[in-house]
Amino acid sequence: MEKLVTISVKIPEIVYKELLIRIPEGERSSFIRDAIIEKLQHTPKPDKILELEKRISQLEERYGEIKKCLGELEILTYEHGTVNPYTFCIDEIDRKIMEYLLHYKGATTPELAEYTGTNRWLVLNRLRKIQRTSKKQLGRPIVEYYAGERTGKRKAWWISQEVIET
Repeated sequence: MEKLVTISVKIPEIVYKELLIRIPEGERSSFIRDAIIEKLQHTPKPDKILELEKRISQLEERYGEIKKCLGELEILTYEHGTVNPYTFCIDEIDRKIMEYLLHYKGATTPELAEYTGTNRWLVLNRLRKIQRTSKKQLGRPIVEYYAGERTGKRKAWWISQEVIET
């Protein structure tokens, strides 16, 4: 057995009285030691959790890169109607933006700001975040900015029809 170290622990008086009643006098130290060891076995090490989180995020990034490359090579194709665009929305503002884009197929940031009741900079940041997140997860963004004119709108954001479900 390993070398034992003495520690001092403050516990509530009620717990101490319960310990005196339930555990015989000669076995209390081993009982407390076993309880601590058992509790430690069920508690994950923080370093391991951080390491696992890092590894998972690295795997997600690599997976996204692979999907992106396959999409660029047109090996990975998207079946029409397989992606729900609302999965990239984090709150009601994002859902309103997506709802408007799905209905009108495209919009400028001032139009979206008016519809959502916010300012255009917030809308722009949300659109960029949706674009980044979808590109990372799908390898292709579900919203795209096009500065030229398309169906009567200039400098507008457009929903990618081949990726989303209708």
